[in-house]
Amino acid sequence: MAKKKQSGGTPATVALTAAGIAFTVHAYEHDPAAASYGEEAAQALGVSAERVFKTLVADVDGELTVAVVPVAGSLDLKALAAAVGGKRATMADPAAAERTTGYVRGGISPLGQRKRLRTVLDDSASGHATICVSAGRRGLEVELSPADLAALTGALVAPIGRV
Repeated sequence: MAKKKQSGGTPATVALTAAGIAFTVHAYEHDPAAASYGEEAAQALGVSAERVFKTLVADVDGELTVAVVPVAGSLDLKALAAAVGGKRATMADPAAAERTTGYVRGGISPLGQRKRLRTVLDDSASGHATICVSAGRRGLEVELSPADLAALTGALVAPIGRV
């Protein structure tokens, strides 16, 4: 029996719905001049920046890897490489990240990517009942439990963020 194609939404929300995971979508008016997409989302949603997570794509020893860290901090590239057993990590070329994930920069979601990439979620996420990540478009966030995010993405949970 063929799966019914879901209409509307983004690949991220379609993946969440298909998996039967509880989530809430939050939309806000995106300002193209915003200096930080994540901080803009936190302010627009009235959510602490420790609960809003950004999705970054890094190159670890030649393999694209997704890092999900709080917008209140930054990604520790050495810690990311170590978490996945790699030697060296650098930020991925933005065009390669967009091409591989199927999302545009500032709207890359850890969910519903065109090609499923190895994913690492910062362990600080475990301290929150729910966190917000991009729903696949600038101005659109999805709120869900960190455990559900890790399960759906197959994420390794490790200390990869820096405050």
